[in-house]
Amino acid sequence: MKLNIKNMVCNRCITAVELELEKLGLHAVSIALGEVELETECTETQKRDLLKRLRSLGFDLIDDKKNRTIERIKTVLIDLVYNKNNVLNSNLSDYLSNDLAQDYSALSNLFSEIEGITIERYFIAQKIERVKELLTYDELTLSEIAIQLQYSNVAHLSNQFKKTTGFTPTYFKQLKVKTRKQIDDL
Repeated sequence: MKLNIKNMVCNRCITAVELELEKLGLHAVSIALGEVELETECTETQKRDLLKRLRSLGFDLIDDKKNRTIERIKTVLIDLVYNKNNVLNSNLSDYLSNDLAQDYSALSNLFSEIEGITIERYFIAQKIERVKELLTYDELTLSEIAIQLQYSNVAHLSNQFKKTTGFTPTYFKQLKVKTRKQIDDL
């Protein structure tokens, strides 16, 4: 049985879902961001209990095809920004189209309709949150961050950062209270 789970965005999410499945005696064949493959079908009671446990952790089960597609798009983009250092061998539309095996214009229209923003704006929001995270760690220079996130130059990163946050990266770095958003809140 395959389950699609909303808001799984990192390896800790996978671990949390895995623990909840174990508590309910459900054995997963595989667990990936947004997807769980169970050995057997679960009963309605098990599914209801799992849903309750998942919601308490900020997750949710996805039943309809449109929402599954939206979550897959988000998962691919989050994985690209946080785990693959934003390395694209092609443009974003080709990357998504190939990864999801669907026409990009259909994906783009669906995403905009459901989420109220474009895929590109969502992708930029993810990148800016990653920049905020890296600035907070204070381990990389702005130039190194620009390179890691595939910006053409520091000026491009700085302009996009200011347009999105209202702050320059330097000013953000100096703030006592950093205003970061959780990935699943974007």
